[in-house]
Amino acid sequence: MTEYNELNDSERHVIHHKGTEYPHTGEYTDHEEYGTFICRQCNMPIYHSEDKFHSGCGWPSFDEHLPDAVKRVPDADGRRTEIVCANCGGHLGHVFEGEGFTSKDTRHCVNSISMRFIPEGAPLPEVIRRK
Repeated sequence: MTEYNELNDSERHVIHHKGTEYPHTGEYTDHEEYGTFICRQCNMPIYHSEDKFHSGCGWPSFDEHLPDAVKRVPDADGRRTEIVCANCGGHLGHVFEGEGFTSKDTRHCVNSISMRFIPEGAPLPEVIRRK
């Protein structure tokens, strides 16, 4: 079986155990560079910076994900919808609709620690897929 990227304790807490970062502490909350956000665990491209916006919620917010990159699953709390990487199943955060932040009316509230940023023009790492 293929091994995913090695994670530290904080990354594992969020990605494997569905934890969350404290609001306004993630490295990508106010990030504004142009490029692609990839899953920290498996390198799957999940969001493009064009779809990122400032919601004031304390976590990076996106109103769209890249095609076939994110899955929605009912959250254990029964109220929210969790979003996970479509390739590895790693926890990204939650998705909310009907808030009116953008014309798409969707907010993917994502933990910075679940992602890595690749600047535009830099090569994307190969996606690690389970065999």
